[in-house]
Parts: sequence; C-alpha cells; structure tokens
Amino acid sequence: MEANKFSKHFSSDTFISRLGSVAKRAGLKVVYTGLLLYYVLQEDIPKRTRTIIYSALGYLVFPLDAIPDAIPAAGYTDDIGVLILALATVAMYVNDDVKNKAKAKLHTWFGDVAESDLKEVDDHLDTQE
Repeated sequence: MEANKFSKHFSSDTFISRLGSVAKRAGLKVVYTGLLLYYVLQEDIPKRTRTIIYSALGYLVFPLDAIPDAIPAAGYTDDIGVLILALATVAMYVNDDVKNKAKAKLHTWFGDVAESDLKEVDDHLDTQE
C-alpha cells in the first residue's frame, strides 16, 4: 500500500462524521478497528506510526479503493484487511483509554455491543503484546 496515496484522503476533522455515515454498511469490525486507529492518533506516537494510521484511515474513507465500498457485501473486505494490518503494526499504542473511547463511539452508532462481537479485533491486539 502506498502510504502517501491514501493518507491524503484522511482528515481528523471529518473522519468521525465520514465513518459515522457509513458505519452500519461497513460493519462493526471495520468501524471498531478504524476507531481504535483514530484514537491512537490522539496519543503521543512516533511520526512513522502516524503515517501508517493516516494511510489506513485514508484507505478506509476513500470510496474507490481496490474493492469499491459501494459493492454490497464485499466493499469493505479490503478495508478490514488494511485496517487489521495497520492495527497489528501499531498495537503497542492501543491502551485502555483508546479502547474505551472506541467502544463509547460504537455504542453511539450501534447501540449495545457485546464484548464478544469485538473479540476478533481485540485478539489481533493481544497477539502483538
């Protein structure tokens, strides 16, 4: 993935509203992973880590990526792969505060969310510790 190609599509000012507008269509795992990465950006992290996150989140919000997001049932499959790869790379920066902020936003968009629904994403974090 070319970092600069997609990082230019990320804007921290508009990310939450853009993600919120597609949250239901993108699905819980995509949204949770995106939120984790977004909230890591609010931490004190190295520039290289920021670049990785900007690229992954830019890929997420760019509608015409490898599999266009408008394609039903398949549109976000490439996005989750990119997000999980980025999350695995920056997992050491995902702390409880980051997780709690992401989960709070999930509850806003999806209502009650069972921890078991987030386990697959959280497991990617656990394998990096």
